[in-house]
Amino acid sequence: MQELHGYYLEDLEVGMEAFYAKTITEADVVLFAGISGDDNPVHINAEYAKTTPFKERIVHGMFSAALISAVLGTRMPGPGAIYIDQQIKFKAPVHIGDTVVASAKVIEINEERRRVKLETICKVGDKVVAEGVATNMVDRRPA
Repeated sequence: MQELHGYYLEDLEVGMEAFYAKTITEADVVLFAGISGDDNPVHINAEYAKTTPFKERIVHGMFSAALISAVLGTRMPGPGAIYIDQQIKFKAPVHIGDTVVASAKVIEINEERRRVKLETICKVGDKVVAEGVATNMVDRRPA
């Protein structure tokens, strides 16, 4: 691997896995609301959140998706790969103070099209909070 490049297509194998973990803070939620423009009160207003089925503030679902992006962009396939598709299902809420572990596991490699499909999962402890499948376009090793 070059210093600023992740895995090349030839380096990847079905079954390879990478992880990224983040403990979500109050500041993370407020900053994400500002950056994304999603200021839904269930995320930022404790009094409003008490009136919802969650009974407390919850972290944006797309924050979990951003952690998947962190795995793909920094761990595997890493720098040089292009994130081109994501299907995701949000299964459970994430709360401020939770540690979310995002994982990506190679499930398919299409060498002809330079596409790599990865199973993506976000967990808090043993609970799956988001899951799906991502597709990345990955560089071949330079000749």
